[in-house]
Amino acid sequence: MVIRAADVRLTLGGATPVDILKGIDLHVAEGESVALLGASGSGKSSLMAVLAGLERATSGRVEVAGTDFGALDEDGLAIARRGRIGIVLQAFHLLPTMTALENVAVPMELAGHADAFARAAEELAAVGLSHRLHHYPAQLSGGEQQRVAIARALGTRPRIVFADEPTGNLDTATGARVMDMLFARRDATGATLMIITPDAALAQRCDRIVEMVDGRIAA
Repeated sequence: MVIRAADVRLTLGGATPVDILKGIDLHVAEGESVALLGASGSGKSSLMAVLAGLERATSGRVEVAGTDFGALDEDGLAIARRGRIGIVLQAFHLLPTMTALENVAVPMELAGHADAFARAAEELAAVGLSHRLHHYPAQLSGGEQQRVAIARALGTRPRIVFADEPTGNLDTATGARVMDMLFARRDATGATLMIITPDAALAQRCDRIVEMVDGRIAA
């Protein structure tokens, strides 16, 4: 199992705390693809944030890629993610002062890859952007920016890829192409994939569907 979550709880707020996650137990195998479904506010994004090390659980145990996230501080979590976890968000979060090539290559450099720029060019070519290497995010369409984000997430050959509604800002046709690319790149690298999506047809492409209701896994 590459992800192990045991009785994970997340409570936010001060004087009036709100229970976001209410005892999550979830194991995900190496190479498995999992879709997270649920209504808005069901806790999907919060669970993904906890499993990706972006949010710290209030209690319970989170072990990802053999590392106990509860034992790490913020710097430790950042190091644990580096090169091991790829994240694709609905908001692209590309650095506006960097070209597409630089946006993909810099995380590889931080992960210690000496051939970062050559590999970044290969990843961008794999998502059909070899002609846009030196364009800045503002010069790219929404679909192109999302493809850069996918190339960045997968460029370090992470063991785990988290995708939170990665096509939410895209039109239907572009979204379908982006998801085809995400699955193709995931298959090529053998990564574990966890994706949040409201699209039942897309969820059916995954090995397993996990439905969340009110901070709990319902099915």
